[in-house]
Amino acid sequence: MTTRETLSVDAAHEGAEYANRHFRSDLTVERKSSKTDVVTDIDRTTQRRVVSVIRDHFPDDAVVGEEEEERKTVPEEGYAWIIDPIDGTQNYTRGMHDWTTSVAVVEDGTPLSAVNVAPARGETYRATENGTRCDGRSVSVTDATDSETFVVAPTLRWTAGNADTVGSLSEILTERFGEVRRLGSAQLTLSMVASGALDAAVAFDEDPNAWDTVAGAYHVTQAGGTVTDLDGDPWRPHARGIVASNGEAHDALLDAVNAATE
Repeated sequence: MTTRETLSVDAAHEGAEYANRHFRSDLTVERKSSKTDVVTDIDRTTQRRVVSVIRDHFPDDAVVGEEEEERKTVPEEGYAWIIDPIDGTQNYTRGMHDWTTSVAVVEDGTPLSAVNVAPARGETYRATENGTRCDGRSVSVTDATDSETFVVAPTLRWTAGNADTVGSLSEILTERFGEVRRLGSAQLTLSMVASGALDAAVAFDEDPNAWDTVAGAYHVTQAGGTVTDLDGDPWRPHARGIVASNGEAHDALLDAVNAATE
């Protein structure tokens, strides 16, 4: 019998393989909420393919998806699938490799399995109750303790409307930590914290989208890291902001993000 845990892998690969076949092809790019918030027909078709795989086996499960008319919030009870067909569409449309197809399945809001497939990078991240793996290899967060050596990545969209906070956060992170990276894919960023490629990821969004966060946040916790909201409470979908780290300088990261938003 197909389980939800195994199906999450199949569904993510189905979507990622389709998106990758059209990577660096001629695309019609449309704007959503801003000139830099973009979508393509490949995003929408990729999501449909992922949803089709899920509904063939579990037609009664809720589906949360970034595109089209799928629901946008995670139900508190029951099984739900959380899908981002192409996280990092801006990167995708520009021929950059940093994008993922993300599929997570949760029960009563708690993840059972979370998969981020980054086909252009040749990487697949998956977290279950047994830990986090990248391409089948067990991974863990870094053991760095000196915050001045940390590589920290801000995630989620930066817009003109929050320019003051963005500037403040950039300044504070640069002053207090080692280096700052911004990849343009929140899910991939969180997975890279889990694998030890980054030490931390931070975002100040009041209500981060579930499809940008749930899978990657689970990757971090299952790799031994810490993920909280901006109040320092254990992170849950639709919490305020997100701070994900190796756990060694988490309070310092919280202080930095909260100082930037004051």
